[in-house]
Amino acid sequence: MKNTNTASLLADLREGRNLSTQVQSQLILLLSGPAILAQLSVTIMQLIDAGMAGSLGADAAASIGLVSSSTWLIHGSCTGAVYGFSVQCAQAIGAKDKNAVCLSRQGLYLVLAIGLLIGLLGILLSPYIPVWLGGESSILSDSTKYLAVFCLSLPFVLLNSWAVQMLQSAGNTRLPSLIQIVMCFLDVLFNYLFIFIMDLGVMGAALGTCLAEVCSSLFLSYHVLFKDPFLKGSLKPHYTRTSIRRAWQIGLPASIEQIITGSSYVMFTRIVSSLGSISIAANSFAITAESLCYMPGYGCAAAASVIIGQCSGAGRIDLQKQMAWRICRIGVFMMTLSGVAMFILAPYLMGMLTPVPEIAQLGIQVLRIEAFAEPMYGASIVITGILRGKGDTFWPAILNLLSIWCVRIPLAALLSVPLGLFGAWIAMNIELNFRGLIFLIRLKKTFSKDSGMKTNTM
Repeated sequence: MKNTNTASLLADLREGRNLSTQVQSQLILLLSGPAILAQLSVTIMQLIDAGMAGSLGADAAASIGLVSSSTWLIHGSCTGAVYGFSVQCAQAIGAKDKNAVCLSRQGLYLVLAIGLLIGLLGILLSPYIPVWLGGESSILSDSTKYLAVFCLSLPFVLLNSWAVQMLQSAGNTRLPSLIQIVMCFLDVLFNYLFIFIMDLGVMGAALGTCLAEVCSSLFLSYHVLFKDPFLKGSLKPHYTRTSIRRAWQIGLPASIEQIITGSSYVMFTRIVSSLGSISIAANSFAITAESLCYMPGYGCAAAASVIIGQCSGAGRIDLQKQMAWRICRIGVFMMTLSGVAMFILAPYLMGMLTPVPEIAQLGIQVLRIEAFAEPMYGASIVITGILRGKGDTFWPAILNLLSIWCVRIPLAALLSVPLGLFGAWIAMNIELNFRGLIFLIRLKKTFSKDSGMKTNTM
């Protein structure tokens, strides 16, 4: 029923029909709800990985924590290829343009080529990256294995991202969320098999996640290619100067944004790694636990990209502005609630992840610091989705560069000396609040400019 309602409401949007305040909120929740569930499943999968690896001891946990920021950087640097075509698809569907099929195929071939190239490069560099990050000798071997397996699976990781984004651009957030939940259960099964039955330790955690990603990506890709009413078809990709230029304009800043963010995580990890294995493990577990709070923000951001993208394609500028601010308010409210929950539940979350008291206590402290940053961090996440739907990936990259590298990293380096991991997370809290503020300013300027353009036209 919900999926039918979503399709009907998006059809009303594309056809230019009036959407009341209540209907706008309903559409946001219908699209964001499944996306939040998808984020929940991915987060649970990370918790499972961390918990199973954590049961092997502090060194095993630290070996994954050391390279986790590098896996984010590698994955993030490739996502521009996905967004470069998924945003165009959403806008084409909003404009009722059948070129969406061709655009999705262009994106498919590009992400597979990039996944193979970057994955191979990552495998070659996997023995050196843990050393560059300053890892202790006792964890270097496991870190290398974990990173190498991740890079081996990168084509399927990107294929999964492509399929999810394409289905979401067509307004289908339900199926991707269901499959991500299935992927979570598969991850539990495969992890248990590889870590405990086959006794592969940290490498088993990587293999379990890899195999779960393969299953999810293949199923969702089949649905995009042969089942989705907006995207199915046997049309061969026809690359044009317009589509390539537009993909470049959208995708390059999106990749740069992810590189900025991912490289900052690497640098943050480098700062933390000097504090010892206990701090590395606590930092890794706390980040994994904190990601539970991100779910509402990323769910609303996914809904925003669909709604704003289709509004843009349909030329509905006034509705686009209304929906943007409404999504932002809903996302910030949800992230506020999740921040409160994280503050209260921090001991239980860390207790699930590690049996080591020193790691758990340190993780609880930093999680409670970060709880106060969640509302403004939510604003930056949702606004990134809004701007992406408009095809604007340039300003999110600039604002992230300003916030992360001019505020977080210098403060973390400064405060970690006297305060350890506690000081590094205070720096993160300050930066996330600053980031939310500048993103809100950018959102206001974006739609003030759009209103001015419309007035002049009239």
